[in-house]
Amino acid sequence: MKLLIVESPSKAKTIEKYLGKDFRVVASVGHVRDLPKSNKAAIDIEGGFVPHYEVVEGKGKVIAEIKKLAKQAEEILLATDPDREGEAIAWHVAQACGLGDGERKSNHVPVKRIVFHEITKEAVEEALEHPREIDMHLKEAQEARRVLDRLVGYDLSGLIWKKVRYGLSAGRVQSPALRIIMEREREIRAFNPVTFWEIFVLLRQGSAGHAPELKFECSVKPENKSEVDKIIDAGEVGAWKVIDIKETKVARAPRAPFITSTLQQTASSRLGWSPSRTMSIAQRLYEAGHITYMRTDSTNLGAQARRQIEGVVNKNYGANYYESRNFAKKSKNAQEAHEAIRPSHLNIENAGATDEQKKLYRLIWQRTVSSQMAAAEVMRTKVVANILGGETAKLPDFWLNGSRILFDGWLKADPQSGSEDVVLPKFRIDEPLKLIKIDSTEKQTEPPARHSEAGLIKELERRGIGRPSTYASIIKTLEDRGYVEKLNKALHPTDIGEVVSNFLEENFANYISDSFTAKMENKLDEIADGDRSYLKTLSDFYGPFHDEVKSKEKIEKLTNLGKAPEYLKCPICNSDMIVKLGKGGKFYSCERFPDCTGARTIEGKELQGPKDTGELCPKCGKGNLVTREGKFGMFTACSRFPKCKFIKKDEEQERMNSTGVTCPICKKGFMTERRGRFGVFYSCSNYPDCKYAIKAKPTGEICDICGALMMDGTKTIPERCSDKTCPNHNPHKLDKK
Repeated sequence: MKLLIVESPSKAKTIEKYLGKDFRVVASVGHVRDLPKSNKAAIDIEGGFVPHYEVVEGKGKVIAEIKKLAKQAEEILLATDPDREGEAIAWHVAQACGLGDGERKSNHVPVKRIVFHEITKEAVEEALEHPREIDMHLKEAQEARRVLDRLVGYDLSGLIWKKVRYGLSAGRVQSPALRIIMEREREIRAFNPVTFWEIFVLLRQGSAGHAPELKFECSVKPENKSEVDKIIDAGEVGAWKVIDIKETKVARAPRAPFITSTLQQTASSRLGWSPSRTMSIAQRLYEAGHITYMRTDSTNLGAQARRQIEGVVNKNYGANYYESRNFAKKSKNAQEAHEAIRPSHLNIENAGATDEQKKLYRLIWQRTVSSQMAAAEVMRTKVVANILGGETAKLPDFWLNGSRILFDGWLKADPQSGSEDVVLPKFRIDEPLKLIKIDSTEKQTEPPARHSEAGLIKELERRGIGRPSTYASIIKTLEDRGYVEKLNKALHPTDIGEVVSNFLEENFANYISDSFTAKMENKLDEIADGDRSYLKTLSDFYGPFHDEVKSKEKIEKLTNLGKAPEYLKCPICNSDMIVKLGKGGKFYSCERFPDCTGARTIEGKELQGPKDTGELCPKCGKGNLVTREGKFGMFTACSRFPKCKFIKKDEEQERMNSTGVTCPICKKGFMTERRGRFGVFYSCSNYPDCKYAIKAKPTGEICDICGALMMDGTKTIPERCSDKTCPNHNPHKLDKK
């Protein structure tokens, strides 16, 4: 028996269909080892930045199963994803399960690494013919990124806790992304609008009443109302005619096949999906064998894919629609051995198990096929109108743009990518036009738009910040930390995000600059290529960085963000107020704090401060218990928070809300029903010592894949796993028995 190991159970299920009875395919269910949460135990800096990994919670059962099967195997194949993360997972599985790193062990079982970029029978069989050793350069590049992110996050977050507010954090790549959002926000705030007028005229060809009314726009936008009135007065009395017609034949070339960033951008603009949602759906399509690997920055298409596309185009549209094309790689580090994101089988136009999967697959199919098609030919037309005679000098020209498609070319396969072409009627020079109306609209110039998720990805890519596999997680992290919020598709920095970004820009401008971040990404790429040392890269970075952080220990704590408006007075003592940063954002505090605890919301409403109960904290014995107002109502806790995190529990209420299911993490508390801002959830009664929580009621059963708690499911699925990374969590991934 040959043992083949992948990350995902869905991927294992797909591959198992292609291999015979001589193979056993199992899944590691993602990472089996990771750095511990405590930074002191995670990395041996003095020993050469050596990471100390530990088994991910709940993965002991997975490791035991792989070890058991490995003893029975005659050959072991590590078939995790074809990128740095996949290479690292393969290495961790080998280490955790005692499989070695490609060397023969004492039991003489060879361990090899295979890669494929699409989960098809042909690709898997081809990979089996070309096994190799684990690429330690790729593994080291992933490890360097992980260690760098941990070191930067730990040092910067610790400083921010001391100087800004407890519980805040910063990241190596997320912080530059936040800075980009804040830069745009400052541009918007500094923008001074200018008033102008748009003048338009409604004209009709000839005197026939059935001819359509056509809207011509003025070629100038006056900022003076008197000038507007002069143009309108002249236009109302003049006789209108066509004075010029310009027609230009243009060719519109197709776009390149999708890479990770362009897939995320297009799915965001067309389907309204977040990058993380797009990648999750793409992952499902990949694991089911429908598309090639979705983390790539190469626009290359293989010879076999090109032949398939040619056949599809010739059959569906005609030979005159096909045109073979090569696209320049967007990234200097793009690997041409990899392919763009494309369907595994181009002759299949629609695929996917859910509506979302079908929409994304169709998008990928259209982009892939259209990329190898002839250019569309479009006739662009500009019609210019003005009034007759000497009055012409008093009026600027008015124009109307339109176009018509002469040959649809690649738009035949991807019509949604075509602009909404306005087909104009036929005009001739000096043709008279009947005036219907001439009018103006007062407007103001608008500031630059905030970045959408798609726009931010494009900007990060342009500046060389991050890599395709990290864009979705960068944005998700900023949203999860409460640094940005999405409103009408635009990313707005929150008060907390603004304060954190300002602090980092003022004190660590060099380390969150575009150039520094992009250079570090290039160094990680050099490690992956074997051209740079892991130790030297980390040493060169961390020494100066750590010294810089230490040098900032002496700066004053940022407690005052400025003065409140003069009319806002303390609701308790009537003193002046200042702006401070709280857990929920900015608020107004009495300038006499802590002597006075008066406070107001940023809208000016009075805030209720903590009220002393007179009870001594039973946990620390130093502070008193106080009643506070939290996001979810009133609660009683230690006055020394956050140094002491004791929260008094309503034991009777806890007993009534308890499910009786033992917490799988601490083994001491019970899963208890609670209500938060997003509704009911279930968490350990031993909170805050244990922070384990799930979003639905636990059934008491254990998942047979990952060992996590099972919980109540949906209307169609009786129960599901509480672990989001487990396939049993998603109803669409459950085996239909």
